[in-house]
Amino acid sequence: MIDKRFSNALGALHDVPDGATILISGFGEAGNPTELIHALIEQGARDLTVVNNNAGNGEIGLALLLKEQRVRKIVCSFPRGSHSHVFDELYRAGRLELELVPQGTLAERIRAAGAGIPAFYTPTGVGTEIARGKETRSFGGRDYLLETALSADFALIKAERADRWGNLLYNKAARNFAPVMAMAAKVTIVQTRHVLEPGDLDPETIVTPSIFVDRIVHVPDPVRESDHLAALDKARAA
Repeated sequence: MIDKRFSNALGALHDVPDGATILISGFGEAGNPTELIHALIEQGARDLTVVNNNAGNGEIGLALLLKEQRVRKIVCSFPRGSHSHVFDELYRAGRLELELVPQGTLAERIRAAGAGIPAFYTPTGVGTEIARGKETRSFGGRDYLLETALSADFALIKAERADRWGNLLYNKAARNFAPVMAMAAKVTIVQTRHVLEPGDLDPETIVTPSIFVDRIVHVPDPVRESDHLAALDKARAA
């Protein structure tokens, strides 16, 4: 019987080694697997390379992982935000490496890895700092940059519903990077609000099929990053 469920997040992350590359889903709060990130902190892996759209907010989730100095390098599109003080402090102090990637390019690099495509050309970034050190070719009179696929050892993603085989559905915008990240990692670990039995999900609506999922953790009441940030703002204003 196929059953990919783990009893807790820490157990699902037991084999993450130092130096691993980890894809983490999310667009700000939407789709961010905060409980898995907190379990990764407890697990203790260091010297990580993390790929995410952002670089964390406040001192929760990814920002807390950065604060604990577990991350050597972050690959993202929007490292700075209104609550990204942890990233700012570490980056300005030279304690965190940043690879800045345009958002569409980031998504396509991850998708390419999952599709077995080693590299692709894109016009995004031509003539900017993004192009430094990259091959440029002209097609049809327009210049394009060569970008390489972005794979990882692990992907940590958040779903709304999963069956025990690992078929996934997402909650609206929380879908964002999760489907392509699940395809691009050697091991995909999912936290989900609801766990169902095989057959309970309409096969026509499944977004991520089970072949791309390795481990599932049931998190019925995930923490809300926005609540944490609201409390942080209130404390600062007091």
